[in-house]
Amino acid sequence: MDRNMSVGPGERLLEELVRAAQLASPAELPVVVNRFAEAMGVSRAVVYLVDVQQRLLLPLVEGEPEFELDASLAGWAYRTGSLRAEEDHADGLNVWMPLADGAERLGVLELNMDTLDGLKLRRCRTMALILALIITSKRTYSDTIAQRMRTRPMELPTEMVRAFLPPRSIGTGRVVSTAVLEPAYELGGDAFDHSFTEDVLHATILDGMGHNLASGLATSVAMAGCRNARRSGADLGPLAGTVDEALAKWLPEQFCTGIFTQLHMRTGVLRWCNCGHPPPLLIRRHRLLHKALERQPEPPLGLPASLAGTTRQVHDVSLEPGDRILLYSDGVVESRNEEGEEFGLERFTDYIIRSTAAGQSAPEVLRLLIHAVLEHRHNELSDDATILMFEWQPPDPLPQEPEGAAVAPVLRGCRR
Repeated sequence: MDRNMSVGPGERLLEELVRAAQLASPAELPVVVNRFAEAMGVSRAVVYLVDVQQRLLLPLVEGEPEFELDASLAGWAYRTGSLRAEEDHADGLNVWMPLADGAERLGVLELNMDTLDGLKLRRCRTMALILALIITSKRTYSDTIAQRMRTRPMELPTEMVRAFLPPRSIGTGRVVSTAVLEPAYELGGDAFDHSFTEDVLHATILDGMGHNLASGLATSVAMAGCRNARRSGADLGPLAGTVDEALAKWLPEQFCTGIFTQLHMRTGVLRWCNCGHPPPLLIRRHRLLHKALERQPEPPLGLPASLAGTTRQVHDVSLEPGDRILLYSDGVVESRNEEGEEFGLERFTDYIIRSTAAGQSAPEVLRLLIHAVLEHRHNELSDDATILMFEWQPPDPLPQEPEGAAVAPVLRGCRR
């Protein structure tokens, strides 16, 4: 680093913001944000967090209004991941910035200011990025943030299962994985998991028997067994066996269905093990490839029949760039309206294809879809409904150089 490189006032302000925000409690965080916003020429800053069901943007502090996600400029910024500005005759310029930690959408940041130029915009964007990281770190141990994201009390089984859930969305330059589940406050035995190890995406969906505390406990044990085996380097077959053994030992009266998947992000090779669950779905070039991933399913997890010494079958297939894989619980397609009409697999996949073709991001597609499932049942689901979708989108390969062609050294190793 060049020791003579000067540090400007904006850099010093952002450094101080990071230091102060790290030490601030959730109640103190809005005060810290406003102090540094004013130092950058912003008269007011308000943090809004998305609620559990992704319908509302709720203020981190009391006394501020809430906004509907589908009927406000603030919601537009959240849904599209883009800045939105409007003139306010009383307060000057009102700017909405998305708060996101990678693929995970957290909420928006509202900023009031007289004018907005390029330098101020850059500093405001940096502040929003820093705030997203700070909020992500603090919400792991802050009940205040959890309270702000809820609109009503949560049942005990739901609280237990949600404590195990990862962020709704994760992503890298090669893949995005996103999930939703309902009912948000009365969840029974459904759960999802996704994570990365080296160049592999691990994605899992589980559906515990029943809709009570015991089913939630079975799902939690299955999730813990899955993670324990995964972090020990187990392959998919032994991983499923670890979950079998955990359920058989600790909860012999319970079982659950599930799918365990691994996607190698560099090559696009997908491997999976289906334990009594609806088969994964493959959408390619806006078309559902019917039964492309349907195989003979294994017995559900935890059943004595699955402990007879046979090895779980693991399947594999090579994906194409842009392919989307869907894992879902039966509560999605079997949800019936008052006339007895199922939501159905065709409507389920058609909704995803249409939303994707309209340019919606993967997290937004699932947000809209789970709301459609709820509306089909007038917001009263009879069973848990969980959807996990991941998309493999590797970067474009480097163009081949013709023999003897001279390429400037600065361009080597750069992707298009």
